[in-house]
Amino acid sequence: MHEQFNFIIEVLGTISFAMSGSFAAMQKRLDPFGVLIIAFVTSVGGGTVRDLLLDVPVFWMTDMLTCSLIFFTCVFSMIFKSIEKNFKVTLFIFDSFGLGLFTIIGIQKGINEGLHPLICLTLGTITGCFGGIIRDILLNRIPLVFRKEIYATACIIGGGSFLLLSKYSILSYGLIQIFTIILIVTIRTLAVKYHWQIPKFYGYEENNEM
Repeated sequence: MHEQFNFIIEVLGTISFAMSGSFAAMQKRLDPFGVLIIAFVTSVGGGTVRDLLLDVPVFWMTDMLTCSLIFFTCVFSMIFKSIEKNFKVTLFIFDSFGLGLFTIIGIQKGINEGLHPLICLTLGTITGCFGGIIRDILLNRIPLVFRKEIYATACIIGGGSFLLLSKYSILSYGLIQIFTIILIVTIRTLAVKYHWQIPKFYGYEENNEM
């Protein structure tokens, strides 16, 4: 049952980030091949970095299901684009759910390797964020994680809650996973709605970039 639920999380995470990447690429008016490439790197970028750090085989290179999911999700998103006008809202929804789902996957990978909880939390944040970072770099924009929006912080808070609840609560593992995903999505949503930002302790002048 536990393995089945983890499988569902991986599938939903892949679909969410593939949709996120596709809509971001279509915002930039890329051609279908460009949309597919952006969808692919958004879905597998964080997991690829994670697996390289863990020195294990990169997951998507031995898993055709992941590649197939990305391809068909990308095709669906391009068809769906003809009736979906509000790219920004759609992109935000899928990106937020992908963030929550992939954070859980990354943490569990670290736990399975017997790593320290802080390292597991780092792996979860990398898995959740790095696909979006690569996507934004390829689309020639400053990655969300480096801008004013609460992004990586949501991963850290949600992932920390997951680790604490897993160790100290009596809740089932599945409920803890669901709670963590909802928590990350909620933090992202509230942060955007109410313009929450990490306070800056440094001063800077406008138009003084190097």
